Amino acid sequence: MDRIDQLRIFLRVAHCGGFSLAAAQLGVPRPTVSLAIQQLETRMGTRLFNRTTRRVSLTQDGVAVLERAIALVADSDELEQQFRPHPGALRGRLRVDMPSRIARRQVAPALPDFFDHHPGIEIELGSSDRAIDLVQEGIDCALRVGELSASSLVARPLGMMRLVNCASPAYLDRHGVPRTPADLAQHLAVNYAQPASGRIVPWEWRDEGQGRSLAMRSQVMVNNAETYIACCLAGSGLIQIPAFDVREHLQRGELVEVLTDWPAPAMPVHIVYPHRRHLSRRVRVFSDWLAGILVPCLEADGKV
Repeated sequence: MDRIDQLRIFLRVAHCGGFSLAAAQLGVPRPTVSLAIQQLETRMGTRLFNRTTRRVSLTQDGVAVLERAIALVADSDELEQQFRPHPGALRGRLRVDMPSRIARRQVAPALPDFFDHHPGIEIELGSSDRAIDLVQEGIDCALRVGELSASSLVARPLGMMRLVNCASPAYLDRHGVPRTPADLAQHLAVNYAQPASGRIVPWEWRDEGQGRSLAMRSQVMVNNAETYIACCLAGSGLIQIPAFDVREHLQRGELVEVLTDWPAPAMPVHIVYPHRRHLSRRVRVFSDWLAGILVPCLEADGKV
């Protein structure tokens, strides 16, 4: 087994968190995976994994090897493709992560078009509302909505996503319609807790160019976008949400936009990549396709 094959197995074990699952996904016997990792650790002179009866996790040296291994395997795949009978046909697997609502509403329905043009590419599409560690989890690219924290990630800006304030007709019948931010003290919100930190996101708006925020009273707190919208539809309180997420609900009258003169600041949208020397052709092609379906929904000033 050559070094690249050993690195492929190393990456799969790191991503799966176990030897048996990695072997199943690779279609090889478990002893083959164990032997490859032992040989790689001997060659490098260090342990790459901590092993317990329940879980396999990367050591500090394993984390240091991970990003380089991803780049080496990607470079090897791209080099091999140049000498195949159809060098333009891309092959291989991409690991992608993005917010669940965007994955379900915009990306998943459009994927057949991508596969029509690139049938040799396989995509592992992760979708959640938490910002994951791209290097630690072996993600090739991710879509991030909101301000980016300082990191070594390479970011490609796509545009701005406009937010709207809204509530259900039942809530407004019961509590009245807020006319200005001063009225918010008499209202309830569906509070949203960031999945990673648990921090409750305050109600935000701009007043004469200045950013304002308020910790709202609430009877329910959620950490998932689907539940956030469902609670609003049920009449549990006001929400601030990207306009594309509730466009159909607004059109059908299931939700009503309020405080239209005091929206929350628009959120930036980026495609982000782990810090590498260059991107593989697979990643570049997928990123260009993803930008193509999302940019029409965004504008530089946040209008949707």
